[in-house]
Amino acid sequence: MSDSGTGLYAAREPIFPRRVKGVFRNLKWVIMIVTLGIYYVTPWLRWDRGPNLPDQAVLVDLANRRFFFFMIEIWPDEFYFVAGLLIMAGLGLFLFTSALGRVWCGYACPQTVWTDLYILVERWIEGDRNARVRLWKARWDLRKWRLRLVKWFLWLLIGLATGGAWVFYFTDAPTLLHDLVAGTAHPVAYVTIAVMTLTTFVFGGFAREQICIYACPWPRIQSAMMDEDTLVVAYREWRGEPRGKLRKGELAEGQGDCIDCMACVNVCPMGIDIREGQQMECITCALCIDACDEVMDRIGKPRGLIDYMALKDEAAERAGEKPKNVWKHILRPRTILYTVLWSGVGIALIVALFIRSPIDVNVTPVRNPLYVTLSDGAIRNTYELRLRNKFADDRLFEISQTSDAPLQISLEGTDGTTVNVPADATRTQRVYIVAPKGSAAAVAKRTPVRLWIEDVKGGDRIHVDTIFNGKGQ
Repeated sequence: MSDSGTGLYAAREPIFPRRVKGVFRNLKWVIMIVTLGIYYVTPWLRWDRGPNLPDQAVLVDLANRRFFFFMIEIWPDEFYFVAGLLIMAGLGLFLFTSALGRVWCGYACPQTVWTDLYILVERWIEGDRNARVRLWKARWDLRKWRLRLVKWFLWLLIGLATGGAWVFYFTDAPTLLHDLVAGTAHPVAYVTIAVMTLTTFVFGGFAREQICIYACPWPRIQSAMMDEDTLVVAYREWRGEPRGKLRKGELAEGQGDCIDCMACVNVCPMGIDIREGQQMECITCALCIDACDEVMDRIGKPRGLIDYMALKDEAAERAGEKPKNVWKHILRPRTILYTVLWSGVGIALIVALFIRSPIDVNVTPVRNPLYVTLSDGAIRNTYELRLRNKFADDRLFEISQTSDAPLQISLEGTDGTTVNVPADATRTQRVYIVAPKGSAAAVAKRTPVRLWIEDVKGGDRIHVDTIFNGKGQ
């Protein structure tokens, strides 16, 4: 080991972002309000599905292994819809990253959104950057304890609301809220809320940028999604350098537009200096653009010293030429390919959603034994049918068969060929198919059979192919 005194771990330097106004800050406020509003309000939206189904608009019903989204109901065998949505989310992330860098991280990532909310509360309680820095360095007196305890209490309330909203997605929200208050809810609900509250409190209040730098893998993956045409937040070094302080009454001949005011650094939630070039820690939140533009306005310099730009335009701008149109950077083969793939998956999911049948059946031949020889010499096969009724009311399903051979079908427990399946439920029905003695199906080894299931009320009809096993030769 080295005895130089240099350790492998550096203690975290707290970051106190300064308040800033501007286009991108306003955009972040809007996105924060919208995303948090959706998250907290969605479990309380109602949707009438009739007497046999839950009336919560968005519900992950783990007990019955179903997912409800307004008028859409997804069953376990339709998990490909969820897989498709995950693929769309991944392609969307690739698309936006290749076009605009880490805009997801800077604007819509839950870690960013809740950290913004926690910093907003911190600013309300403790003041802006300079006041928070002074409080951090101050000794622990009564005032510091009071401000910190109030802040931590509000953070815990936000964390509690976050954990509470999460569990409401998995059961009826009003019922669960009543049970939580009464102390009769399932222990899993309390544990989940406690874990979500604690993680939100720690990640948004204390860890903040460390989650983005050390815990999240995306900063290390993003480089594969970006190229020289990607629009990223960058500093126009050829315009800003050499930087220097601007003193009143002085002519800054030979000096760049950057007056080294540190505004871009002081507003950065990651604590980096964008003037040092592209860095893994940058989440492309663009607050440094708002801060720099504000300074440029005050000193009478053109905006855009820090701006969204593509590295491919650097040489052109250095030479005084006009950069490419923004849309030429965005609409390029890579982003077009991602858009086509994203749209294709979305269209496929929509088509699959509208053509899916409200009836589902699974047929399992009973293979022990393969067949039974009846007293009259006929050959009988047995099948297990799992009928799923996706309608909101009870339905009668008629079961029939078609085959090139003369076969007869009957149902266990009923004299007819119809079976009642409760609304939004599954029923297992045993079915017998018999081949008369000496018939082609009886003496053949295998005979193709098609089973038909028809909704008596609505006329919807589906089929499934199976095999009739005979004696064979």
